[in-house]
Amino acid sequence: MPEPRDTIAERDASREVGRERRRDAGDLPDLLIGETAVASAWAANIWHDCIELPVTSIGAAAKALRDVQRNWAMYAPLHHRRAALIQERLPHVSAKPIVFPAAAPTAPLGSWTLLAPDRLLMAAQCSSPFPNGEVAFVEDKSGPPNRAYLKLWEALVRLGRWPQPGERCLDLGASPGGWTWVLANLGAKVVAIDKAPLEPRIAAMPGVEWRGESAFALEPESVGPVDWLFSDIICYPTRLLRLVERWRASGLVKNFVCTIKFQGETEHDAAAAFAALPGARVLHLHHNKHELTFLLA
Repeated sequence: MPEPRDTIAERDASREVGRERRRDAGDLPDLLIGETAVASAWAANIWHDCIELPVTSIGAAAKALRDVQRNWAMYAPLHHRRAALIQERLPHVSAKPIVFPAAAPTAPLGSWTLLAPDRLLMAAQCSSPFPNGEVAFVEDKSGPPNRAYLKLWEALVRLGRWPQPGERCLDLGASPGGWTWVLANLGAKVVAIDKAPLEPRIAAMPGVEWRGESAFALEPESVGPVDWLFSDIICYPTRLLRLVERWRASGLVKNFVCTIKFQGETEHDAAAAFAALPGARVLHLHHNKHELTFLLA
């Protein structure tokens, strides 16, 4: 039986951090604590400058949080009822699903948890602008041909930019057309590359051109300059890295958004090679499975 994706992500994050889960914290599920911050692509959220405090009551815990800042997200795998009572005494933080396209929240959002009924762990600064790194959208149940569009929505929200009307996009491994649907809806011109055809209604969208070719055999010069290169191809990470490096060397692409898919054991060296590219970000999106997302813009 394959491992649940959360188990795989936790294992990979643990390997990146290089530390065991904290045992004297009640063995909090999915919480890894280290002395210094580590750039962990697999972490849903990284808490910086954590502070641990003794709290004598629910009111004292809420006051300690309010004294630092307004906005807090609760993480409560343990002592949930007590934590919920504390959260009720904090200012409300809107958690409405995002209507894409929209920018990520910019207001500071801290995270906190109870290590024990009388011990609070909090961090005013976190890596994700979303509560516990979980991004929710107002979904489209009828337009896209599959649910792959959600991770592209999330990637663009996290990037803080998306294709503008008239910009030229290359969608590699496009069939059946989930990502092409997103890009065409933004008003972009899309060159969709896949040996398999797009769904007819996606292929008929304005600005969409399908080419029945292999993404790996495609010569950059045959496409010409593009504002964005997108890839959700199922392939080994090292093969995708070679493809990205070829297109970077061509000088024809301004922005990259690619899914790094892992088959079996995670190829950490390949993920690190993507992250080492100048200006690159590699992260595990809430809508990713056993995969990471590569952003270069």
